[in-house]
Amino acid sequence: MFKRHTIQVFEHESLRIGQKGFEEEHWTALIKLNELHGGKYFSVIHRGIKFSQYVGVIQVNKLALEVLPKIDKEEDTDWREVLIAMMKVCKKLSPESHGAANVKKQHLSLLELYFDLFLNEVNQLMRLGLIKKYRKETKNVKALKGKLEFSGHIKNNLIHKENFYTIHQVYDRDHSIHQIIAKALEVIQSISNGSFLNDKCMRVQMNFPEVSNIKVTPTLFDNLQLNRKTEPYNKAIELARLILLNYSPDIRGGKEKMLALLFDMNTLWEEYVLRILQKASKDFEGMKVSGQAKKKFWESRTVRPDIVVEFNDITSIIDTKWKRITNDKASIEDLRQMYVYNKYWGAKKSMLLYPKGGADKSNITGSYYTDITNKKDENNTCEIGYLDVIKNGKLNSDWGKAFLNINL
Repeated sequence: MFKRHTIQVFEHESLRIGQKGFEEEHWTALIKLNELHGGKYFSVIHRGIKFSQYVGVIQVNKLALEVLPKIDKEEDTDWREVLIAMMKVCKKLSPESHGAANVKKQHLSLLELYFDLFLNEVNQLMRLGLIKKYRKETKNVKALKGKLEFSGHIKNNLIHKENFYTIHQVYDRDHSIHQIIAKALEVIQSISNGSFLNDKCMRVQMNFPEVSNIKVTPTLFDNLQLNRKTEPYNKAIELARLILLNYSPDIRGGKEKMLALLFDMNTLWEEYVLRILQKASKDFEGMKVSGQAKKKFWESRTVRPDIVVEFNDITSIIDTKWKRITNDKASIEDLRQMYVYNKYWGAKKSMLLYPKGGADKSNITGSYYTDITNKKDENNTCEIGYLDVIKNGKLNSDWGKAFLNINL
């Protein structure tokens, strides 16, 4: 019987061979995976690896390696649950994908949560009824239909003159959307071999129509056209994209089947803050909270703060930073960046927003100096702000309205 072994580590932590069941074959496979992705997920150390800011899960055969965020040293915080909750806020997991009432789901790895969510989506699509689409098919038929393909007809029917080799339209379920879903089901069936998810996947596959095998590339998804008729497929296709484009079977001649679903924690933190503030801004008439607004800076280059808040003709800038700072001092590079944002957006106030880690910290506001008189400019300030990420050991998502009331 398949038995999955899960290792939990934290961002920027090191893991060496022999620790927590981490073996040399895992180390070798992860090095190959990291090379394939430009070395961004972690750095290789002597008989081990040191993780970067990427969090999520890597599956190597029977090993599930969960990389979790951590900003403080509180022992009563379940950082796995914090990551899952943050991913739900950012719409990377649906709210029902980790139901506490389902005992089995409490023991799923992060990767299996995605698999389970995908299988539920496909089951729902089959209950609604899988759509058919027109496609072109070229083959021998008994009756002339479509367009006769002369060269193929002569080549294939020199003896069997009762056949017609034609290009014709077929209306069925063998189209690119279903081909992508079928391919994702193959990956899940392969990686979850022996687990209860494998049984669930096989049941889905038995009821799913047979479709043509395809080669999956990013271009395939880029060229995929979804419309009103195919709208119910949106979630399943996005999950299939995540699964298929991160799957590395037999990577570089190795025997390991690997799948890595990793997210940049800086980006996840930024999106989490943005979504909370956008939801809270609905309580303030006329307020607009936007993310990644950009303006031209030099030639083809632009500047783009993380979050721009506009309210009552006042613009405020927020830049999120998922890191700890010492002595309440931001880096000079970050402060210069905020100065540029203030100038370009006509903002009097900007904020570098950090997660609060452990010790109680208060916000600190500082003013930039003017260019001419070398005096502090009270209309050009930058605040170092701290946000309570954890509340009672869980992710704190109830701070948006109070934050906007205090800071605007």
